[in-house]
Amino acid sequence: MRRDNGDIRLSARVFGVVQGVGFRFWTMGKADELALKGVVRNLDDGSVSIVAEGPGQQIQKLLDWLRSENAPGRVERVEESISAADGSFRDFRAR
Repeated sequence: MRRDNGDIRLSARVFGVVQGVGFRFWTMGKADELALKGVVRNLDDGSVSIVAEGPGQQIQKLLDWLRSENAPGRVERVEESISAADGSFRDFRAR
């Protein structure tokens, strides 16, 4: 179910050389710039998990950035799914 404000949730996994290169730090900065809420965390397999909520246009900007040469490290691929936001985040954090 969509929230009244129209926000959506992005659940993404980023693969490539994305740990040990400041990826979480830069993702937090980009999410803050886009006024998104959520979490970014390293996973045991070397990938990074991102869950972000906000307006669809801002979520798309984050996805575009993740796939661009501006993202730190070397992103090989991004797997994502979109669902309705549930409003469970108050800010954007790294874990």
